[in-house]
Amino acid sequence: MPTRERPVDRGRRIADLDRRRAGTEIRTARVILGRSLDAVAASVGMSPSQIGRIERGVLRTASLDQLARIGAVVGLDVRLRCYPGMDVARDAGQLGVERRFRPRLHPGLRIRSEVPLPIVGDQRAWDWMVSGFLDDGDPLPTEFESRLVDVQAQTRRIQLKLRDAGLTSVLLVLPDTRANRAAMAAGGPSLLADFPISPRVALARLAAGRHPGGSSIIRI
Repeated sequence: MPTRERPVDRGRRIADLDRRRAGTEIRTARVILGRSLDAVAASVGMSPSQIGRIERGVLRTASLDQLARIGAVVGLDVRLRCYPGMDVARDAGQLGVERRFRPRLHPGLRIRSEVPLPIVGDQRAWDWMVSGFLDDGDPLPTEFESRLVDVQAQTRRIQLKLRDAGLTSVLLVLPDTRANRAAMAAGGPSLLADFPISPRVALARLAAGRHPGGSSIIRI
């Protein structure tokens, strides 16, 4: 069974791919405009050899500022965005939440850890996948978080995984802290829409070996 790519190796590989792509697009735009390396270099305060290495994607120290300035000179807007990628290892806080949550489930339920999404090449995985419900409910992905910091971003990431996995319900399990309670209160109606099943109902059903009947956020 192939090992999962380490996050740092994946990050380096993505950086190499993006650097080469950006360099190719910059060179294409420069050639279309009919501008020489010397002309572009003079405009951005760099040497022609630096510009050439950036276009070939071999200057690993090229900064976003340099790429953006070169891009602007040849008519491109160079932007940086972040996308959901591989899930990193759970921290001690998350593992502690897992240990407290497990006894709340019916002993007949089956739990698998680190279950990857069924998409070739996708590095994301669910912390748990719970199955074996007495009412024949669908497998239930479960995510553990230590703290809600950006509620919208964190729940959007989970909802995106849910969509891409072709599933309809998910559990988000958190420590019952003042910070998490405040973050949930700030989440407002949108949080309730994404996680409509109350924690009390979800826990009662799980303890009885039944599917919660929808998504829920549980503090424990």
